[in-house]
This record gives sequence, C-alpha cells and structure tokens, in this order.
Amino acid sequence: MRLYVQHRTEYFYTEPQRRLVQLLRLTPGNHLGQSVISWSIEVDHDARLKSARDGYGNDITMLYVDGPIDRIAITVSGEVLTEDRAGMIGATPEPLPPLYFLQPTALTTPDAAIRDFVDSFGLGTDRLPGAHVLAEAVHDRLVLIDPDPALDRRAAACFAEGRADAQGAAHLLIAAARYAGYPARYVAGHIYRPYEKDAHAAHGWVEMFVEGYGWIGFDAFEGRCPTESYVRVAVGLDHREAAPISGARIGGGGEALAVDVRVEPEPAPQN
Repeated sequence: MRLYVQHRTEYFYTEPQRRLVQLLRLTPGNHLGQSVISWSIEVDHDARLKSARDGYGNDITMLYVDGPIDRIAITVSGEVLTEDRAGMIGATPEPLPPLYFLQPTALTTPDAAIRDFVDSFGLGTDRLPGAHVLAEAVHDRLVLIDPDPALDRRAAACFAEGRADAQGAAHLLIAAARYAGYPARYVAGHIYRPYEKDAHAAHGWVEMFVEGYGWIGFDAFEGRCPTESYVRVAVGLDHREAAPISGARIGGGGEALAVDVRVEPEPAPQN
C-alpha cells in the first residue's frame, strides 16, 4: 500500500522561551515490508536540525531553536510503501540483543494480578502460538477507548481498570509478554483506518521476539498483527522511550500542545 503521512505538532507557551532542544523520533526507517519513498521535516522557525541514530536503531533528529519564542510548529510529511507480512519484522537495525527487552519499566511492570493472568493460560513451550494467545487475551480483557491523556497508562492500572487506549494496551501486553519470557518492545507509528471516517491516527503497538521467527508485531488494541495499513517509526522499552517528540526548554510558564496526524492513500491537499 502507498501511504502518505503528515504529522503536525504545535507548541504554545504562556511565556517566551529562551531556547528549545527537542529530540524528534518522527522519521520511519526501511525494513522488510516498509520502504520510505520520501520524508521531510519542516519547522516554522529558524532552527538547527541534526540527524542521527539512537541506541535502539531509530532514526532521530535533534532540533535546536534559540528564542525568544512563544510558539513553534513542526511538520513532518512523506510517502511510504508498505506490505502485509503478517507482523513479521526483518532487516531492521538491531544494535541491542533481544534479552535487553525483557527488563521492566515503570509503565510495564507486571503486578500480581497480571502475573496470575498470564499463568492462567499455561502457555507451554510452543512460543509462536503462545504469543498470539497473550495478544488476543489482552485485547479481550480491555474496554478499548480513544486516546485520553488523563488515563493512567501503566500496565497494572490498565489491567485493574479493564480499559485502555492503544498506548495503555501496548504497555499491558509488554508487561504480560516479558513476564512470560518474551522480549517485548513498544512501537510508535501510524495507522490508516479505511473503515472509519476519521481514517488517520498516531498509534502504538508491540513487537515480541519469538525464537525461530524473530521480531513479530502484535496490536492488542486492534486485535491483530500489523498489516500494510501500519507505518512503523520508532521502538523503545515503553512509550516514553519511543515518543515522537521529547526534550527540554529554557524559560518559564506553561505550555499547550496541539497534534494533527493524517495517514491516507492520497497526498494531503496543499494549503
């Protein structure tokens, strides 16, 4: 599938900022099933951009802006060819061994209830069916809701409340998978939903490492493995380490954020 992505993030500050330093995880990479045809990052201020690759193998861009500045908009856009490989991931930069992705984080620590939940399935030694069982069980366990910044997205909280958005569902699946012995990581990216009127969204899902197969994607929110409708951008131990934008600012006051993401099989109209 040929997908066109446009991701615009705009920050508003209540007081002028003296300097901004942002780490952008906004550039997808090439792998089996995904080829980036074109990609660009635009900033509506005089900015310095420095491209690099982080410790997870993600393509990143450091952004530096000197103030005073009371707002800034960052727009990324591009064209990506995707292929349905039943979630199988290959030919990605892998600077870290799979065992690294067994360690828990504050967002993905399994509590006793999650451990009992995993133990109840008696997964056995056949690893691929076991991975599917976990992903389906997490999907069935949760009431799935639209993105909600006020939601507690820690795995234990999502399990206890029985509801989650895509980010929380991914954290719960990661917690369950790691407890079951599967290296698991968070994937930040985009999804095209042709069956919905609002058919574009930022999204998060999980990749589990299965012996004999390698890394395989599982989307606990959608209840399936990633298809040609997914654009994979960045990975990390949890969402915080794969978030599209993170960084620091020098200046007082508060900030507000507006994000608009469009993923469609046709280019967005030019303004």
